[in-house]
Amino acid sequence: MALYARIAARMAGGEGYYAAALGEHRASGYPTRPFVTVRLPTLALVQQTVGLKGVQALAMLITSTAIIALNWRAAPVGDVPVRILASAMLAAGGGAALSPVAGYDHDFIAGLLLTLALLAYRPGCWWPALLAAGAALAVRELAAPFVVLWLGFALAAKRWREVAGVAGILVVFAGGVAAHAGAVDAARLPGDLVSQGWAGLAGYRLPIAALGELTGLRFLPAWLAAPLAVLPLIGWLGRGGRLGLFATLWFGGIATMMALFARPANYYWAELAQPAYMLGLAFAPQALRDLWRAVARQT
Repeated sequence: MALYARIAARMAGGEGYYAAALGEHRASGYPTRPFVTVRLPTLALVQQTVGLKGVQALAMLITSTAIIALNWRAAPVGDVPVRILASAMLAAGGGAALSPVAGYDHDFIAGLLLTLALLAYRPGCWWPALLAAGAALAVRELAAPFVVLWLGFALAAKRWREVAGVAGILVVFAGGVAAHAGAVDAARLPGDLVSQGWAGLAGYRLPIAALGELTGLRFLPAWLAAPLAVLPLIGWLGRGGRLGLFATLWFGGIATMMALFARPANYYWAELAQPAYMLGLAFAPQALRDLWRAVARQT
């Protein structure tokens, strides 16, 4: 976050994004190869336009809109107590926007936007969710698997206009990433550092530990925090329908991506699934009751 703050300060002094970003990467001993080590310029440009507090205000607006989407779904996610608990958890997760450094955190902002995209989706009115997902792509390229998964769902349902919209966003994203790669290459110097790569093979303990680091679970003993970190996935799986299946595949995909590729220092990738993932705790009691009844009927 300090790195991104220094980049923002140089941009405020009149420097362009790529000169400022690569200059600070170089001065701080961060790699610039491959190009993905340098963040997309979107969030920095928004900061330059509305300021850090403006980004925080936008994050809180996204959270509020996601709470509205959660409660005004065509198919409710649960009864009133469940929706109240889920809304409170969503507000708590989005409340991290009050942190002084939240406006510099690309993964946090992208995670809020993907949460909104997940909750705002309607089969007959999907474009607001697509706008949120597109904004997440513009902030963090690791949002791409969410949109690719969405494309797969749209293809399976034969929603051809939706397929065209989602595919179009991915094409625009690919063009933007190509332009970003070219700009990073143009500003790079021969002595710049190269990343050590992303082949951590840390296993699923890393995403579980990341949830402990990024949420209130860190205040609990490990024997309790670890099961609670997995429980939201059971809640989402029990939710069922398009929402529950999509969410389960998305969160499982993030966990697998981290298990295979993330280094321990990349624990913040888990923010891409937040705060949506923890909403599963609100759905977990019903999921566990349904599971218990199903087992009881078989015995």
